[in-house]
Amino acid sequence: MSLSERSRVELGVNPWAARVAEAQRRGDLLDLTCTNPTQVGLPYSPALAAALGRAAEAPYSPEPLGLELARAAIAERWPGRPRGLDASRVVLCSSSSEAYLHLFHLLADSGDELLCPSPSYPLFEHLARLAGVRLRPYRLEYDGAWHLDLDSVRAACGPRTRAALLVSPNNPTGSFTTRAELAAMARLGVPILSDEVFASYPLRASRLRAESALAELASADVLVFALGGLSKQAALPHYKLGWVGLSGPARLVEPALARLELSLDTLLAAAPPVQHALPELLRLSEPTTAALRARLHDNLQTIAAACAGSPVTLLDVEGGWSCLLRLPYLPPRDWSLSLLEQGVLTQPGWLYELPPAHLVLSLLTPPPRLREGLERLVRAVLREV
Repeated sequence: MSLSERSRVELGVNPWAARVAEAQRRGDLLDLTCTNPTQVGLPYSPALAAALGRAAEAPYSPEPLGLELARAAIAERWPGRPRGLDASRVVLCSSSSEAYLHLFHLLADSGDELLCPSPSYPLFEHLARLAGVRLRPYRLEYDGAWHLDLDSVRAACGPRTRAALLVSPNNPTGSFTTRAELAAMARLGVPILSDEVFASYPLRASRLRAESALAELASADVLVFALGGLSKQAALPHYKLGWVGLSGPARLVEPALARLELSLDTLLAAAPPVQHALPELLRLSEPTTAALRARLHDNLQTIAAACAGSPVTLLDVEGGWSCLLRLPYLPPRDWSLSLLEQGVLTQPGWLYELPPAHLVLSLLTPPPRLREGLERLVRAVLREV
């Protein structure tokens, strides 16, 4: 028996994961990486379960693109309130990961290419392999702030390029795509897939950043797909609902919607009770997301204060749930492994294809754990430099 190449996985445990598992068995490990909002002590309304229970009593009527009441609720709450976005240009699925697969299948044939930012979330590699497409990376550069290297974008674009991926704010850099960068990407002449799952969590104001590709490119002659979901917008990853908003001229949007409808109808993966309950779920989640935003801002200030005057640099971050630290480069040292010996779990930057000596921290970390972890981290660095 042979199995497909696109389903190939490396089943062994890499050395870093093995060391993490060993440290977890020892105990006393301060985890500064958790981005699961249900596991970091945020308040959740008990009325959420009741709302979902009532919605489960609604009769089942399959709608491939999603229930109109849910699609309308999403359009009304989209960051930046894009002009022309209504229920007819929103489609639902079970997650943003599933949305990516539908969009990859819609836009690209086997062997076609998609432009993808680097650094970015490693999930894209797995999704591209499952879809039978190839990723062509373009660079995000840092010079005190993050920006797209547009020369690398143009260099990555080739005859088999079928779409360009954006993540705004990016995971893990926390950088928003600017209006000028969006306009430059639109001039490539290929559809844009803009992952905006963290767009509801800006950490500082900037007149340059784009609220949403749907809003900024509403009048452009380009097909835009913007992704969001309950996981981030309402801090409800376990309720499993994602969505895609479309913008562009009707001659591009209408055939795309028709093909997406068939693709979505094949799976019918979005749970109807969650769709029925969505307007209430969004309302009931507001105290949770307010507490989450307050923690993001407070934790960012805590990290900045801990790094001040030390060899550890907090890189500029504009939004999202993570931040980057740059530590002194002392080859062959891997700071993430050294910190495990001090009982501190961080994510190594190489997981995201960042240069050496970068670490990724979660801004959702409970504050007492974060403070103690930062104290250990800074002490460990000071001992070595």
